[in-house]
Amino acid sequence: MRGSCFALFMLVVFLATAPGTVFSQNPIISDQFTADPSARVFEGKVYLYPSHDIPATEGQGRVGWFCMADYHVFSSANLVDWTDHGVIVSQETVPWVNAKAYSLWAPDAISRHGKYYFYFPAPARDTSLGRGFSIGVAVSGSPSGPFAPEPQPITRARGIDPNVFIDQDGQAYLYWAAREMYVAKLKDNMVELDGEPQVIRDLPTQGLKEGPFVFERNGMYYMTYPHVQDSTERLEYAIGDRPEGPFKVTGVIMDESSTGCWTNHQSILEFNHQWYLFYHHNDLSPQFDKNRSVRVDSLFFNDDGTIRKVVPTLRGVGVTDAKKNIHIDRYSRKSDRGSSVDFLDTLNRFGGWKAILDTASAWIQYNSVDFGAKDLITVHVWTSSASGGTLELRCDNGDGPVVARVEIPDGSGWRDIKAPVSRFLPGIHNLIVQLKGAGRVEVDWIRFE
Repeated sequence: MRGSCFALFMLVVFLATAPGTVFSQNPIISDQFTADPSARVFEGKVYLYPSHDIPATEGQGRVGWFCMADYHVFSSANLVDWTDHGVIVSQETVPWVNAKAYSLWAPDAISRHGKYYFYFPAPARDTSLGRGFSIGVAVSGSPSGPFAPEPQPITRARGIDPNVFIDQDGQAYLYWAAREMYVAKLKDNMVELDGEPQVIRDLPTQGLKEGPFVFERNGMYYMTYPHVQDSTERLEYAIGDRPEGPFKVTGVIMDESSTGCWTNHQSILEFNHQWYLFYHHNDLSPQFDKNRSVRVDSLFFNDDGTIRKVVPTLRGVGVTDAKKNIHIDRYSRKSDRGSSVDFLDTLNRFGGWKAILDTASAWIQYNSVDFGAKDLITVHVWTSSASGGTLELRCDNGDGPVVARVEIPDGSGWRDIKAPVSRFLPGIHNLIVQLKGAGRVEVDWIRFE
């Protein structure tokens, strides 16, 4: 059957997703742990350079602490579909790095003169270079690599969390953290300092601060950084009129984690006329905050240039194609009662989450679904429900038009069920899924076809 009144949709719920699948919702990378995101716009795409958390084991890192052996790079043209380009730098392939340290911490990347420069901190195997962290550079002709590491780290740049900024006059600066925040000019070759490092004054003196990330907007220079004001890190910023400061502490970009994740780390960019905050949380490792995952949410400025505080979301950013997986467990809003989220498999948390509706009228809302312009004509339902129930799908809001009703029969286990649509609405809409009457229904994702 065809026509808007008889269009069909696909609502599919799977027990697990295929290996390597990368979701568009938060966290944006779901097949591995990622942290400390450096996001850059190169060649019309967003390239993401995060650190790569792995679980430490005896003989591989320090058990109970951060453990990182390599770096991946990811790219996206729409902030929804992400491609993993694989490993670009490994502790095994950098000549000066201590390959037993498992401490490839927060990196950054920049483009200049047709080349791409990747900056990363690591402990050196040669103790004559000093204890603690040095900062190295790897160079490539492409933002996705391969990157060739320089044979030695940058002289006089000792610390963690390197960040690079190129001002409008062409001068490049390297920032890093080592109890204080430091800045130094870079030579045009981007691999040597041009002068002595300077401490950036007037930042908070109490509590840990790290992870500098500097950007410019409308002639104002923003120094952003994580800071432990209480017991966990929040994201703060200071504003100055020069790349080297001084900076005036101005406000908070994101509050401390509500679930107690000790660290956060940020980068901020403008892409297609919208600003975004990239950060991390321990979504895929809720009991251990040294295995983290990158998120992204929209960021906005006030008229005076100050930053509006960003409230973290599961929904993330971007428009989801209705013909692709809509993970309603990455919800925009949900009812206070009867709606919850859990892992599909607690032994394989990379398998994702499921949404659970178990109280009459419980609902979950997922924003910004693009239904397109043509009728959707295929229907399938994969669902799990021990007691059965009826799912009602609406567009726009809880009182919006009903798209379909799906009768879920009794019986445990994931199953394929078909259902018709009562009304097709073209364009972009919010999707609301509500349990009508009694029952318990579990949903992984929804797809229209």
